[in-house]
Amino acid sequence: MARPTDYSPEFCQEAVELCANGATDAELAEYFGVTDRTIYRWKAKYPEFCQALKTAKDAADERVERSLYHKAVGYSHEAVKIFMPAGAKEPVYAPYTEHVPPDTTAAIFWLKNRRAGDWRDKSEVHHKHSIDQMSDDELERIAAGRGNGAIEASINTTKPN
Repeated sequence: MARPTDYSPEFCQEAVELCANGATDAELAEYFGVTDRTIYRWKAKYPEFCQALKTAKDAADERVERSLYHKAVGYSHEAVKIFMPAGAKEPVYAPYTEHVPPDTTAAIFWLKNRRAGDWRDKSEVHHKHSIDQMSDDELERIAAGRGNGAIEASINTTKPN
């Protein structure tokens, strides 16, 4: 790769426009003809560049968050259907309100991230066992090194008649 382009204050505005449209640091580096590491150095050396990227990326993230929310709860918007009836000289425009129903996957994703304690898939269950709950056979098996210290369920492998 060629010698990196020297930083210019005009890069702030260009970077803001790119980040507002979802550009990543790697994409900024490609646009400016530099390496990812150069973008990181510019962010460290030029606070105005770093702040511009942060502000623009936050705005883009908030837009996506609002879109996800609307997808999760459903929304309505104005739309127009265009018809060209047989024999007509001009198309017919029919405005209407289109309703987009809530999307279950978007709602679950939203809730798992916003209310993880109530909606996450992973449940943490803590079990406490005391020695007085174990049978003598289980204690002997653990003492002999044939057990892992946990109560094991017995499995009946015989087939019913």
